[in-house]
Amino acid sequence: MAAAEVPIEARLARALERPGDASSDYDIDPRLPVPEGRSLRQAGVLAAVHLDGTEARLILTKRSARLRHHPGQIAFPGGKVEPVDDGPVGAALREAQEEIGLAPSRVEVLGTLPPHETVTGFSVTPVIGLLRGRFEAVPEAGEVAEVFSVPLSHVTDPARFRIEGRRWQGRRRHYYVVPWGPYYIWGATARMLRSLAERMNR
Repeated sequence: MAAAEVPIEARLARALERPGDASSDYDIDPRLPVPEGRSLRQAGVLAAVHLDGTEARLILTKRSARLRHHPGQIAFPGGKVEPVDDGPVGAALREAQEEIGLAPSRVEVLGTLPPHETVTGFSVTPVIGLLRGRFEAVPEAGEVAEVFSVPLSHVTDPARFRIEGRRWQGRRRHYYVVPWGPYYIWGATARMLRSLAERMNR
């Protein structure tokens, strides 16, 4: 059966079964200084694949411009692991409900990718889940400016990714980007999607 004919659920499940290393913001920027003795905070984000019709789409958010950290950036719903959470999966599901109104009961968790280390000191576990049927997002006004979706085929195509750079803390920093329409998907979000794209195209 051709890859395009394999149900997306099966393709994602196979991708998650494939071995792979953890990723890092330092992957393509080895000259960035890694803080000595750093203690990474655990976090979970939800890569929710929405199946409603013929095209699988990935749900993303645009962070509020009023936020202190990463204002206006494109991100997965998610956040740091709190004591009430059952690890990164619990954190991802809880934050998705808080940020976009997605009830945990609606999400079929397929598995997780290896964690991604950010330059801001987080170890982020991407949780891959399926959402079936109609869904009306309810953005949390204090954190989320917009909820939107992109074709999963776009962000799992390695050819769509490129490396760009800008000055950060007095140094040139490089990172992956995978733009779609008016949305500039970059940094840790793009790097985690790149990991998924690599697994789905082996």
